[in-house]
Amino acid sequence: MRLIVKLYAGLSQFLPPATKDNTMELDTVDDMTPAAIIDQFNLPLELVHIVLLNGVYVKPEDRSDVVLQDGDTLAMWPPVAGG
Repeated sequence: MRLIVKLYAGLSQFLPPATKDNTMELDTVDDMTPAAIIDQFNLPLELVHIVLLNGVYVKPEDRSDVVLQDGDTLAMWPPVAGG
């Protein structure tokens, strides 16, 4: 199965060095969840604030239950502050 993973702001440091535009294609096994991808990239849970699956918000309590499909795009952001 192939996914597109996008990590923004401070999370982009967890992508492989050759990654461009905060985006990478990832070949993975079936039945992956957003939580499994977070674990695979060793993302600190306190830094994974917003998770979108194909543009739809995934609540923290659902990240272990939602099963990703071939061709899905998973995007994640850390907490953001601004004024």
